[in-house]
Amino acid sequence: MPALDTDSIPLSALQHWCYCPRQCLLIHAEQAFAENVHTLRGQAVHARVDDPGAETRAGVRAARAVPLWCDRLGLVGKADVVEFLADGTPYPVEYKHGRKGKTGKSVHDDLQLAAQALCLEEMTGKAVNLGAIYHATSHRRREVAIGAALRRQVEETTRAIRLALASGKLPAPPNDERCRECSLIDLCQPAPLAARERQRALAAQLFDPEN
Repeated sequence: MPALDTDSIPLSALQHWCYCPRQCLLIHAEQAFAENVHTLRGQAVHARVDDPGAETRAGVRAARAVPLWCDRLGLVGKADVVEFLADGTPYPVEYKHGRKGKTGKSVHDDLQLAAQALCLEEMTGKAVNLGAIYHATSHRRREVAIGAALRRQVEETTRAIRLALASGKLPAPPNDERCRECSLIDLCQPAPLAARERQRALAAQLFDPEN
């Protein structure tokens, strides 16, 4: 794995890490990327919000593709949309393809949204306790409370990513149901690697003189 500057962590890395640490490092350390139906759908959903700009509807000002940073945690990135309430409080909205599901099913999305909230708090000086995930397929929002537990998870995940990037080692593949949905499955090779690790463990057990 090539050496790289780990001072700044992209906001998207938190979502990737929460989904799969190996995927996170393949993307953010080795710059590996591949398309599948899920990534293409995601790009289609983001086509409009990736175009910087702002508009006001029903008295709410909404800005698209807003640059974000948090010097305290060393995070950088951008928000799909930030709505500004009447008192100037930011309300981040993250766009995702797919349908609105049950709360707790997409903790990696919630984590990315919470990281955006922490950035906005540092940038504006206003508390950001709410945000939303917009699900493009169902055209519905799921509001997310940015509470203490989620804030703590953002900080812990950021530290874990920074340590992993500095270590120069790829985590082991999970080789579970997540792999079937991952665009990097052919690059990652989770099943062969998992089988190799099982063979090594068996060989070590067979040739261990204490067994």
